[in-house]
Amino acid sequence: MSEFRIKQKPEDFVVREVMNLDLGGGRFAYYRLKKIGITTQEAVKIISKSFKRKMKYINYAGNKDKNAVAEQYISILHGPKKDLERENLFLEYLGQGRKRINLGDSEGNDFSIVIRNIDKKPNRVSHVVNYFDDQRFGARCNNHVIGRFIIKRDFCKAARLIPEIKDHLKDKPKDCIGALRRIPKRILRMFPNSYQSYLWNRTVSKYIERFKHTHITCCLGKLNVPLEGIENVKVPLIGYDVEFPEFMKDIIETLMKEEVITKEDFRIREMPEFDLPGNMRDMLVEVKNLKIGSLEDDELNPEKRKCKVEFFLPKGSYATIVIKTMLADLNQKAKC
Repeated sequence: MSEFRIKQKPEDFVVREVMNLDLGGGRFAYYRLKKIGITTQEAVKIISKSFKRKMKYINYAGNKDKNAVAEQYISILHGPKKDLERENLFLEYLGQGRKRINLGDSEGNDFSIVIRNIDKKPNRVSHVVNYFDDQRFGARCNNHVIGRFIIKRDFCKAARLIPEIKDHLKDKPKDCIGALRRIPKRILRMFPNSYQSYLWNRTVSKYIERFKHTHITCCLGKLNVPLEGIENVKVPLIGYDVEFPEFMKDIIETLMKEEVITKEDFRIREMPEFDLPGNMRDMLVEVKNLKIGSLEDDELNPEKRKCKVEFFLPKGSYATIVIKTMLADLNQKAKC
């Protein structure tokens, strides 16, 4: 079985954030950030140092892939009205606005992706299962493990899995909550959110077993995808204040027994900033404006082919899930 490849070079994966900015004047400077081969956090650190502005005054709608060419928008409170160019980033000043950019403010993203090391043209899809992909679970694919420890109030086990706070734990080995709070809140919330995502993926994958299906592969294992049209439904991201729909209540309750968790576990009084009331997420997401290019010789993988695909996804959905689904029944697995 051959492995299709994306991100063999940054130019193979281009993502452009779509956002409507109100440039009516105000305290916040708006910029378009183009970065190559670095994380959004790394880019923000460079901008913070270059503009001599604290990182807490630099805001953006979401993290973008590291191994990619990514364009996104940022706001800086009282930021300078000028561009910035560094080795791996270019920042273009756009104007002023009254509101900072917050997490989730974007409409979505346009993607242009070169799929390499393939033999056949990818399948056309109109919708895919709205799974969370590997990026959600971190470079070590263990963000959800840390999140579960937090949900279970085992703060020390959670803290020991985060390399950035090991020095604090050496000095104060019992101050696990204090160690966790040394991490910026935006990053810290990723861990319990990742655990919610893990539970959501498992719930949906189990539900799809009821239909004719194949699977895609992620860092946490196989996830089922339907081979026939199924109805889109809302699936809960488990929290203390979310209701379970009757048609999958048995799946969720069985999963929670396996995980030894209750809804009330998601109300974390020791660290209220982690409270997770829960919400609903569409099981399917529409793949808009899909274009599939022609098969061409792959200069990086001899005797193999490549194909460029373009599409739009709303915020919170993963382009890599689209690619994996397009190739799912072509008997190919992923190497990102």
